[in-house]
Amino acid sequence: MDTHDLVAVSERRQKHVERVLAAFFSDSHYRAKALGAPYERLWETLERNASGGKRFRPRMVMAAYESLGGTDHDAAAHIGAAFELLHTALIVHDDVIDRDFVRRGGPNVSGRYRDIATTAGIPLPVAEHRGMSVAIIAGDLALFNSYRLIDRSGVDGLLRTRLHDILDEAMFVSAAGELYDVDFSIRSDPPTVDEIVEMERLKTAGYSFEGPLVAGSVLAGAEPAAVDALATFGRDIGIAYQIVDDLLGVFGDESDTGKTTLGDLREGKRTVLLAHATAQPEWAEVSGLFGSPDLTEADAARIRSVLESAGSRRFAEALARDFANRAWEALVNDSLPDSVREEFRPIVASVLGRVR
Repeated sequence: MDTHDLVAVSERRQKHVERVLAAFFSDSHYRAKALGAPYERLWETLERNASGGKRFRPRMVMAAYESLGGTDHDAAAHIGAAFELLHTALIVHDDVIDRDFVRRGGPNVSGRYRDIATTAGIPLPVAEHRGMSVAIIAGDLALFNSYRLIDRSGVDGLLRTRLHDILDEAMFVSAAGELYDVDFSIRSDPPTVDEIVEMERLKTAGYSFEGPLVAGSVLAGAEPAAVDALATFGRDIGIAYQIVDDLLGVFGDESDTGKTTLGDLREGKRTVLLAHATAQPEWAEVSGLFGSPDLTEADAARIRSVLESAGSRRFAEALARDFANRAWEALVNDSLPDSVREEFRPIVASVLGRVR
C-alpha cells in the first residue's frame, strides 16, 4: 500500500469515528438540555475537550480489526470511539491531578470553569477549586459513557462482555499506573528505570496501545495466539513510544512537537531519562534545578548537558529502540497474517524514526 492509500485509509477510519462521536455528543446535548443550560454547557465543554486529537486509540482498534479481516466498520468505529472517550476521561482527570488548567494550547475543563468563576469575581483559589470540581464531573461522564459506546456498537452476547472486560482491564491498569506516578512525585528516593518502565506500561501503554489492539483483534474473531501477539506488540511499542515522547519533552524541536522543552523539567517529571540520570554522579551538579517552577532556559540547557554527559540520553534512546524491536518481533508470528505486519510496520518505523 503506497503513501496515498495509507492516508486515504486513515482518513476514512477517522471520519467514521468522528461520526460516532458526533452522534454520541448530539444525543447527550439533547438529554442535557432538558436538565438546564448549565448542564448543557458542561457537555459542550466536554465535547470541545474531546475534539482535536489524533484519534490514535480508535486508529489502533480499526487497524487491528481490518488487518485481521474485519468488515463491520461501524462496530469497529464504536469500539474505537469507546477508547477515545476513555482517553478523554483520563486526561481530564489527569489534569486535575496535575493541577493543570491548559490542554492543547487552550483552557481545559478545569481552566474554562475557573475562568468563568474568576470573571464573575470569585477569588482565584475558590475559582480553581470550582474548575477542578467540574472537571471531575466531566471526566466521570466520559468514563461511564465509554462503556455505553460499546453497547451501541451492535455487538452482543459473549463478545460484548469480552469487549467490556478489555476496556475494564485498560482502565484498571491505567489507574494503577497513575497511582504509582503520583507516588513517585512524593517519594524521597528517585524511582528506578524498571519502576518507570512499569509505570508507563500501566498508565499509558495499556489503554493507548495494548487494549485497543486486543479489542480490535477480538472483534475480528482472531485466534487467541493472534490476540496475544498483538497484545505483546502493543505493550512493547507503547513503552517505546512513551520513552521517545519523554525524550522529546526535553530534547525535542518545539516547532515539531508543539510542546515546550521546559515543561517536564520544571514539573520534575519522572521518566526513564531522569531515572538513569539520578543514578549518575554528574546529576549532583543540577539536581537542585530539576523541578524548579522558575527554571530558565539557561538552567534547562545545563540539565540537558548533564543528561548528555552522563549518558542518560543515549541510554533512553537505546531502550526505546530495544522495546520497538521487541514489538516488531512480536509481529513476526505465524499466527498473524502478512496484512497485520504491513499495517503496523509504519508505526514501528515512526517510533524508531523519532529516536535520534
